[in-house]
Amino acid sequence: MSVQTGLWPVDEPSDPELEAVAALILGADPDGTRFAGAIRRSIDMLLDGQHTGRFRWDQLYKTEKAHLGTLIEINVQREFGFADGASMDYSIAGTDVDCKYSQTLGGWMIPPEALGHLLLVVWASDEDSRWSVGLVRALPERLNNGGNRDAKKTLNAVGRGAVRWLFRDAPLQENMLLRLADADIKAIFSHKSGQRRVDDLFLRAQGRRVSRTVVATVAMQEDYMKRVRYNGGSRSRLQPRGIVILGHYSSHGRIAAALGLPVPGPGESVSARLAAARPHHAGAPRVELGGQEWVLARPDDPEETVPKLPEI
Repeated sequence: MSVQTGLWPVDEPSDPELEAVAALILGADPDGTRFAGAIRRSIDMLLDGQHTGRFRWDQLYKTEKAHLGTLIEINVQREFGFADGASMDYSIAGTDVDCKYSQTLGGWMIPPEALGHLLLVVWASDEDSRWSVGLVRALPERLNNGGNRDAKKTLNAVGRGAVRWLFRDAPLQENMLLRLADADIKAIFSHKSGQRRVDDLFLRAQGRRVSRTVVATVAMQEDYMKRVRYNGGSRSRLQPRGIVILGHYSSHGRIAAALGLPVPGPGESVSARLAAARPHHAGAPRVELGGQEWVLARPDDPEETVPKLPEI
């Protein structure tokens, strides 16, 4: 699904400050890449997989979950260089803007001091790999009457309908570990050795983009990317089994595209088992490695050593 941007509600009164803030944000991040990166970093910082091995929201303590909004607020400000606001979180296009995150779309908690101010409302779901960001002015008629003990209120139906979405239901870089079967997760984390866990990850997650964060979470070591490389890492350890691990090299991108695999982005890896092309592979996409043609292995193809990949 493509990113939807600049979605203005119909029949809402003009708000020049809101439109100026929206124009500045969309000008700085027209496709949402920067916002998505800030949100992804915030979630990963909270999980701290490299040191904890955690990768799911339900593995966090209640007190930790409450900090995600603060991390998103900080990382968005760092990403865009927004100045501090006079009374709210940011000053954007000369206007005070308060940043609010909710795990539930529409569930933003708005304090009394934000009344009348612009809100940058953020929602993200690691489970769904989606996120949304919009702007809305916190007006009394847009808020529910009830509040919590801190007098914070939520948007009512009118308020939720008044949100001017900058990015709606946009893709978040996938936390690939959430897509693996429970049996695969249990098997990967059963190994005491970080290297063996990374080996098993690439055996079980073939054809999927694996981020640096996922590798760090599985390895739980300071030199986690060393566990992927040749010279003792998974690339060389899985080579005799026909497994290649494609990275963010130009040549690897061409190999991935030729074989119909996802092309790794920055910091990503994609593994696949290859087999030397034989007559029964007729018509299968193929690449030349080491002077021989190779295809994606079928389940009944024997394991065989694959040539070392170029790293250019």
